[in-house]
Amino acid sequence: MPMFRISEVAGLVGVSGDTVRRWVDSGRLRAARDAHGHRTVDGADLAAFLRADPGDDPARQVSSARNRFRGLVTAVIRDEVMAQVEIQAGPHRVVSLMSREAADELGLGVGSTATAVVKSTNVVVENEPAKGQRHG
Repeated sequence: MPMFRISEVAGLVGVSGDTVRRWVDSGRLRAARDAHGHRTVDGADLAAFLRADPGDDPARQVSSARNRFRGLVTAVIRDEVMAQVEIQAGPHRVVSLMSREAADELGLGVGSTATAVVKSTNVVVENEPAKGQRHG
């Protein structure tokens, strides 16, 4: 199973390295030290942690949607009826179309924070091709 350094865990989960260190220090996430003294997390342990009890996440107690992307609103385009809202959530760009009224009521504007909640029955997963290979 792959081993991940604290910074890699933080990048995968979308939190700071300090947050991951707090999880490790509190015993919520198991880590070991590598030959250089760096803390590492086993991939299986990380997967189990991420599947943990929903009681740890109050948002999961009130919604069936599990895909939540908190980020910064980077663009809002409004017309008379609709609004297009772009959110940068870590490395992910999420675009939502909603009524202008909803965007106004939520106070969405460039620089504000928001959480995109995604519930979908159709998810496309793509694999990155190995170096030297092309998509076929």
